[in-house]
Amino acid sequence: MLGRLLCPDNGNGCPILVAFFATSVGVTSPTYRMRNKLIGSLVALLLLTACSPRDFLTRRLAGDLIANSDFFKAPQDLILQAGVVANKDYLSPEYQTLQHRGWINATAVSCPASLAPPPCWDVLLTPSGVETVRTVVSQEEAQKAAITIPVARRSLVHVTGISKQGIVADVEFTWKWVPLNEIGAALYPADQHFRSTVGFREFDDGWRVMQSVPRARQTLDDSLKSAEPAP
Repeated sequence: MLGRLLCPDNGNGCPILVAFFATSVGVTSPTYRMRNKLIGSLVALLLLTACSPRDFLTRRLAGDLIANSDFFKAPQDLILQAGVVANKDYLSPEYQTLQHRGWINATAVSCPASLAPPPCWDVLLTPSGVETVRTVVSQEEAQKAAITIPVARRSLVHVTGISKQGIVADVEFTWKWVPLNEIGAALYPADQHFRSTVGFREFDDGWRVMQSVPRARQTLDDSLKSAEPAP
């Protein structure tokens, strides 16, 4: 029983140790008590070393692997393009929020061929926008026409479910944006949660988040891009 609690049958050799342990402790004669204690201690040690924590895809393990992956930890950047931009870019939620906060203004201009169809917009930082941007990027970055501004990072809320089929699994989880600065707070409300599903696969050293896509399962990068608002 102890053996099964420590290491269920997962195809890595633990059932042999469990069976051996059960047979050993089944002997109740006083002659064998001391031997049973020694055998029990040895088998328990072997079980602990033979079974890695990553052999069992628990919600805690899945959450740790997701939260520590490079895709999940990558910050969200805003590319702020000053100068003439296409109408579709100017009408994006990001630019509209920046204009609403008084950080940019824009005037309608004729479109170059590369940005057609019209209208196009000449976007400029306001004095307030210049000061705000300077507080979140380097002086060198602030001088560029296209400014890369880190605005938010992801935070795992919790794993909501695991569906396993052999050596593959789908893990559903919720997450949210954590703003990194004033601009991020305007663009990404901290109380909005998102739901994503990512594929996992079991290898010889345990479970891993999928970095490529066999069959129809999603990588973590794809699952974050296709996230839906969580209720």
